[in-house]
Amino acid sequence: MALKCGIVGLPNVGKSTLFNALSNAKALAANYPFATKEPNVGIITVPDTRLNQLAKLINPKAVVPTTIEIVDIAGLIKGASKGEGLGNQFLANIREVNAIVHVVRCFEDGNIVHVDGSVNPVRDKEVIDTELQLKDIETLEKRVSFWEKQTKGGNKEAGRIADMLRLLLKFVETGQSVRSYFPQVSSEEDLALIHECHLLTAKPIIYVCNVEETAVETGNEHTKAFLECVKGENAEVLFVSAAIEADIAELETYEERLEFLQSIGLQEAGVNRLIRSCYTILNLITYFTAGEKEVRAWTVNKGTKAPQAAGVIHSDLERGFIRAKTVAFAEFIKLGGWKGAQETGQMRQEGKEYVVNDGDLFEFLHNT
Repeated sequence: MALKCGIVGLPNVGKSTLFNALSNAKALAANYPFATKEPNVGIITVPDTRLNQLAKLINPKAVVPTTIEIVDIAGLIKGASKGEGLGNQFLANIREVNAIVHVVRCFEDGNIVHVDGSVNPVRDKEVIDTELQLKDIETLEKRVSFWEKQTKGGNKEAGRIADMLRLLLKFVETGQSVRSYFPQVSSEEDLALIHECHLLTAKPIIYVCNVEETAVETGNEHTKAFLECVKGENAEVLFVSAAIEADIAELETYEERLEFLQSIGLQEAGVNRLIRSCYTILNLITYFTAGEKEVRAWTVNKGTKAPQAAGVIHSDLERGFIRAKTVAFAEFIKLGGWKGAQETGQMRQEGKEYVVNDGDLFEFLHNT
């Protein structure tokens, strides 16, 4: 499945530096606003050590990891909701992503200009929140007006929808984001109606606090203030040093990168944690197919059933689905692959109602 995350933030907070580290692309990362005027797009390989274990066991001709598309969206300033700066472009680009990666500056450096003159991640967050909320208010006002017009013929359901959206509008007008409203929504139908509005602040969000090297694990005074301001929001928060990630990205081999991380006392790169957070906040899991020709990872939503998982490979597999042979990853490795799993009875035959688990190995049987 196609997965797209957009990196946003005020100018000069480290967005393009982080993007370069994620994708190894070379977007312009300059010390002035709007260095990135067009959204740079990179394809990120999702790190998964299970692929390495499968490849070692099977020795296939090819190993294909799953990927995430990452978009570096141009910087935002106050007034973007009314078209100031690159606002219209920013808002159009953000509508197209599945999740938002919001980078906030949490480090001091007199050599890097801050667009508002000082480092204050809480204020910076509020600037972007306000612009996105203003655009959502505009969208909701139009949707409420639409449904109100449908009530003229005595359409009670239209009136109920208008009332529901009016409550959401009032919520956003108080300076809160739609994603924080979802726990109050009582029905799947209303949730679907809200999603149909394509509201910007409804998107899942990961906050990346861009910190100095010494604060990657413990944070600093800026991150403490930031954590306090987002504690009631349904969001992931990571501490990452974009400068460190840029240094890691310059190293050619896995061994070199691991040695560098160990030299500065870190267990893994921040980009790995960020990718895992993208999976977590979007409720995604991975399953595998494994044979002599290819070992491959596939991404599906939690709760996906076997036919729909097969459909990620090809629509014909879903259409002609009969059943699936499956083994849990740990058992597959322990038993030496498909043959050992079959001989010990660990390979199961599952039908159309089987719900995929993270790490499942599959062979799909179909009649197409």
